[in-house]
Amino acid sequence: MATTPRPPMLLTASPRWKSQLPRSRQNVAGKISDRVMADNLFSGFSSIASKEQFAELLARPNIRIERIVSTGQSSPSNFWYEQQTAEWILILQGQALLRFEDEPDARRLVPGDYIDISPQRRHRVDWTDPSQPTIWLAVHY
Repeated sequence: MATTPRPPMLLTASPRWKSQLPRSRQNVAGKISDRVMADNLFSGFSSIASKEQFAELLARPNIRIERIVSTGQSSPSNFWYEQQTAEWILILQGQALLRFEDEPDARRLVPGDYIDISPQRRHRVDWTDPSQPTIWLAVHY
């Protein structure tokens, strides 16, 4: 028995399209939210802070994006990050030395450099530029 091919589905404007948007774009009544999260990665931090500054920019299931600002800080001696999730980092401003336990030398990172760090790969920050803020964009996934 032969079947007749269906014509292509046409997309039409209907109230159902709103239900296909992520909940973050809908308000509690199910209407589209006009609110847009916007800010500037290069503002809203102290350039002389004694501790690294962390700002969560976006959090969704299975992904978190944060801005980290370092002003000369480094990881404590004998400390290693060993995270359960992967982390992709990008240097936006400044410089850093990032060391992996399984590599003999630290990697120098400058603006535009990025690296994808596998889960549970031990790493540490050996140095960040004390003369200017080092701004990192970190995506945890």
